Amino acid sequence: NGFATITHYTLPLDYIASCGCSAKSTHYPTAALSSLAFGSTQVFGPGCGACYRLKPLNTFLSNPPFFPPENELRDIVVKVIDLCPTWSPWCEATADEPNKAGHYLNFDLAFPSTSIPEDFFPSNESYYGYRDFGVWNASYEAVHCSNWEGWEDPAALGSVTNLGDSVCCPNDVSNVTCPSFSEQHGDPVPPTGSQGMGIILTTDYRYTFGLMLLAAFIPMVIQ
Repeated sequence: NGFATITHYTLPLDYIASCGCSAKSTHYPTAALSSLAFGSTQVFGPGCGACYRLKPLNTFLSNPPFFPPENELRDIVVKVIDLCPTWSPWCEATADEPNKAGHYLNFDLAFPSTSIPEDFFPSNESYYGYRDFGVWNASYEAVHCSNWEGWEDPAALGSVTNLGDSVCCPNDVSNVTCPSFSEQHGDPVPPTGSQGMGIILTTDYRYTFGLMLLAAFIPMVIQ
């Protein structure tokens, strides 16, 4: 468990993203994960295939910050199928420095999506003059992928079959995790490397380097 930022990006239906997950996975809620947690700086990493429950909490770039009523806050379980690289805004956290919001994780939600309600992100257009705040403080929880909407659809699980060992997307990361592509190929890797936070299934902060990092440094959500 912890706090992160959530952003969103456009991912076409049936697109084969960084992990190489099946095209049908994009018909269900998915996200890209920032490099530090992903465990690789390119292609696949141990973050691939992991599932998280995400809940937007409040905004901080708007003036004033937006704190939606509790009854307007929704959560959703996403599967990580893509990498959010360090050059992407809000995904630039390193082991020594969080992103500009003070978080070490960013989930870049594939949104708009046919699988996510249009009003998933709360808004107050009459006050702010716009609906899309761009980035949110959020809570996250690592969960088993049986909680993901695509779990019962065999076509949405696993990797594409025509790209060989250049892809890696387990159904769930409880028994199988992907290696770090960067680590395998001698490229610069996040300090989490093959122990990227995608392997986490429990809320035990002692479980991996990544969670120990979070336990030490995650700031409080804006009050």
